[in-house]
Amino acid sequence: MATAQLTAFSISVSARNLSSFEGLRASNVKFASFKPLAGVGLPLSRRAFQGLVVKAATVVAPKYTSITPLGDRVLVKIKTVEEKTESGILLPSSAQSKPQGGEVVAVGEGKTIGKANLDISVKTGTQVVYSKYAGTEVDFDGSSHLILKEDDIVGILETDDIKDLKPLNDRVFIKVAEAEEKTAGGLLLTEATKEKPSIGTVIAVGPGPLDEEGNRKALSVSPGNTVLYSKYAGNDFKGSDGASYIALRASDVMAILS
Repeated sequence: MATAQLTAFSISVSARNLSSFEGLRASNVKFASFKPLAGVGLPLSRRAFQGLVVKAATVVAPKYTSITPLGDRVLVKIKTVEEKTESGILLPSSAQSKPQGGEVVAVGEGKTIGKANLDISVKTGTQVVYSKYAGTEVDFDGSSHLILKEDDIVGILETDDIKDLKPLNDRVFIKVAEAEEKTAGGLLLTEATKEKPSIGTVIAVGPGPLDEEGNRKALSVSPGNTVLYSKYAGNDFKGSDGASYIALRASDVMAILS
């Protein structure tokens, strides 16, 4: 059997909004590929990959000094990724969690519902938490920013602790029940085999969605309710108290338990 010796060369690959590149800042991302030596009949060649470039974010040229969102969009300066654990251990890039929060630096003029003109409900300077895969990331003025719709903002955070989140619109903030430690037969479960809970206690609720006339419609759940929610919905968070929390839409709450 013929063998082929491969030599490495650098190529750039291009795509938009690749979720697999979470946490990357605006820059070209290079990958190592391989080129067969002359005379080896492999189909892959350097020419096949020329001109391809991967960008993790849209780069705004320095000549532009401001970004003004339109409509119900909001510009958020993304919170810096944690590079160390609480005990001071440096984290590799692959282990750094993608931020889900930041500071509002600009807002659009709002939106029109029916005959009502509604302003954006968050103000500049507000610290917010947003849906994990929402918006478009842009590199502006040396920092990572996100342009997203107001409805993609989960809530307002006035402290450094996620348990103090104030949900917006139709969002519900829930403290997740602890996973069962044992099976019905009394066997201890490992972390890997524990079933992810889909039950929790409502901590806070948003003011409700807007109707066709621009009025708020109250949610059907209240703080203190124990609820059953859709297992794969919402955004998960870990509080400083070690507890797990989730923020999801009211429509993802399936039942109230009593």
